[in-house]
Amino acid sequence: MTTASAPAKLILCGEHAVVYGRPAIALPLADLRAFASVEPAAPGAGLRLVAADLGSAWDVAANPERPLSELALATLAYLGRPTADLTLTLRSAIPIASGMGSGAALGTALARALADWAGVALAPAQLSKLVYASERRYHGTPSGIDNTVVAFEQAIWFERGLDDRRPTTDDRAASASPSGRSSVVRRRSSATHRSSPLIEPIAIGAPLTLLVGDTGVRSATMLPVGAVRERWQAEPAVYEARFDAIGALVAQARVALATGDSALLGRLLDSNQRLLEQLGVSSPELERLVAAARAAGALGAKLSGAGWGGVMLALVTPQTRPAVEAALRAAGATQVLATTVS
Repeated sequence: MTTASAPAKLILCGEHAVVYGRPAIALPLADLRAFASVEPAAPGAGLRLVAADLGSAWDVAANPERPLSELALATLAYLGRPTADLTLTLRSAIPIASGMGSGAALGTALARALADWAGVALAPAQLSKLVYASERRYHGTPSGIDNTVVAFEQAIWFERGLDDRRPTTDDRAASASPSGRSSVVRRRSSATHRSSPLIEPIAIGAPLTLLVGDTGVRSATMLPVGAVRERWQAEPAVYEARFDAIGALVAQARVALATGDSALLGRLLDSNQRLLEQLGVSSPELERLVAAARAAGALGAKLSGAGWGGVMLALVTPQTRPAVEAALRAAGATQVLATTVS
């Protein structure tokens, strides 16, 4: 048996705006992972996928259109092994549809396990590319941040490549506001020769303790992403300004992380939450947990991921962690996870 794994991810700041060319910061959660195991099958059996946690199993040849089937076939083709008699079993401790990259983690573990089975060292960039294609089946227009942070397994600064951006701002929409037009033109000019994502490691000046509160509400990523796109198309100048504001605070957050300024980082997380509420991607459940965390002493709190449910994060100190964790549970969090980023 060959087994591989991949971590969950958490977007610290910049979600949604990252789809429109602004930066985001994302973190891997090394202690929360998805696993894939490969075992030889009888000759002629073909490839079979077993989703152990869901009690589901299927033959890839009979279900080639399923996203994980497509990813398995694409990975095998890339590895030069277009046919294989294997059983591929998937397991995950990551909540589904929670904004923690469960789909990307499963896909990454799957591709890694197949590469290990084939004896091929799959570079993180190629692994990320394979998983991104699968993510598009799940999410419609993913930013690319999930597959990137999961495949590279490090805290990253992420900006989408210009040619990969979906949707693309056009001059007609940008011309609705002189300031909107000028900002779009500047982004285009600076990114003219960059079609691939910009991925940079993030410096962490002091350890961060984050609590992740799960609302228990599940929402497919493509739904809030699609809603933001519709609003952006209806009011491009308004939404471009909000995306710019998010991009600016992400840049400040990078400095706060590098200098270990947790107080500033907390205020920036709060500001990001307010902007996400203006984008229409928050929810009563998320806002209840965010408010509870702040009242209990969190330095800052916000939703993380696509929104309309899923999870939120709270920046805490070792001293405030117990009170904030208790407050999140009292406010309805179905589970509270803790992680330290250093």
